[in-house]
Amino acid sequence: MYWNSVHGREKGQAEKDLEGLQTMRILARNMSFLMKSIALGKEKYGMPKSEEHLWTHFISE
Repeated sequence: MYWNSVHGREKGQAEKDLEGLQTMRILARNMSFLMKSIALGKEKYGMPKSEEHLWTHFISE
């Protein structure tokens, strides 16, 4: 599946784009799976440790 879009110019035409609708259904299922997987990963493993940002001003002396 590719090009996550549905096409239609006039009212009701997009509903007839069966390939586009299928692509969007698959995209929705995949995104739902990914979001659930991330939530389970956070629950089981937690979040990675963060570090304080080190600012570099690219000034050399």
